[in-house]
Amino acid sequence: MAQAGSPPATAPAAPSAQDPAKDAPKDETPVVPVLPVEDKRIYGVLPNNRMTEASIPFHPITAKEKITIAFKDSFDIPVYPTAGLFAALYQIENQNPSFGQGMAGYAKRFATAYGDQMIGNMMTEGFFPALFHADPRYFRSGEGSKLHRTLYALEQIVVTKMDSGHRTFNFEEWGGNATAVAISNAYYPDTRDVSDNVQKLLVACATDAFSNVLKEFWPDVKRKFHKKKDDQH
Repeated sequence: MAQAGSPPATAPAAPSAQDPAKDAPKDETPVVPVLPVEDKRIYGVLPNNRMTEASIPFHPITAKEKITIAFKDSFDIPVYPTAGLFAALYQIENQNPSFGQGMAGYAKRFATAYGDQMIGNMMTEGFFPALFHADPRYFRSGEGSKLHRTLYALEQIVVTKMDSGHRTFNFEEWGGNATAVAISNAYYPDTRDVSDNVQKLLVACATDAFSNVLKEFWPDVKRKFHKKKDDQH
């Protein structure tokens, strides 16, 4: 019996149930999302080092990475057969007649056709983007109708993404190709006037636009090839 004036006896507090999840050590390792694998070959042959998926969270790349992309696209083995095909076409059309015909003329046309590709790639994908903080990659949409995606691919020749993520006029494409065309005047003795230079600039940009369309739809074509193979088994 409690004595008068003494505080009432209290029962000891029951131990609170501990939350094991709360007391467990926290795993602070960031969750890395599974990203789609980027295909670096179109039709298993053409270099595709510049393509990435628009669905991948945007992160700017360094100037060194831009130069590396341009270098890979410029010195990959399939670039040489492409230059050979262009040289054969120029030989048939007898472009730059001062080069002559025969193997000597073809060799000059091959060297200059390869030079066009290499210098153009290094300017538009490497040096100009590194200098002006632009992103030279093609961000594949992969969504929408075929017309919408085609227009999107062609638009990238006019609009580009900066390292900041903002979009602006693609000065790197046009300025880089214009610089490459100006350099080509040193080894094209027969086509140095303004109209010839404008034509070469438009051909270079149109070629890059066509390349963007190939990049946009190549994964779809690849899936269809794989589906046909699976159906045959």
